[in-house]
Amino acid sequence: MDKNGSSTEPDVDGIVRGMLASYRSDARAQFINRRFLPSREEIGEVIQLFLQLFYPGYFGRQNLTDENATYHVGTLVTSLRDKLTRQIQLCLCHAAECGAPVDTCEDEARRIATKLLASAPELRTILIADVQAALDGDPAAGSIHEIILAYPGVLAVTVYRVAHELYRMGVPLLPRIMTEWAHSRTGADIHPGATIKKSFFIDH
Repeated sequence: MDKNGSSTEPDVDGIVRGMLASYRSDARAQFINRRFLPSREEIGEVIQLFLQLFYPGYFGRQNLTDENATYHVGTLVTSLRDKLTRQIQLCLCHAAECGAPVDTCEDEARRIATKLLASAPELRTILIADVQAALDGDPAAGSIHEIILAYPGVLAVTVYRVAHELYRMGVPLLPRIMTEWAHSRTGADIHPGATIKKSFFIDH
């Protein structure tokens, strides 16, 4: 009670009733009684795994050697396949639930994830050219190591390269979530549908 005798405790039941009424009256910003929605947190985990795959030793596990690299990369690829398939599946099923013609979400998701991972060596070649462009284009850059570890633009471009492949394969929602994940951390806003050649340096 305050000095006037009024309760200072919130009317929890009243607040709950008001919020539920709001959800029912305007469903545009709620996801109740629907099933398929990708997880921003798990998509962030997928991005972190890609960083480990493309830049081994810089992110995640350190002290890698020729002897343990095979096992390490195999573990990364397996984990990426499973997590990526799940998020793609959720995006495809979400689109189907909203009216898009998607028949077999799980099979299609695994096909797309497998195709993306098969392109990982080629993507890394492009990314190394991007990193080299940063070293060549910024006189303040001290080394490749500094660029990979410290330059926000590298994170933004790396995420874009992955998201762009998913965009090209017609995956809904996921590519934009990925690039906005990078945007929120780097300030660099790259649309996943943009076409950017290799040796791309963004001074950001």
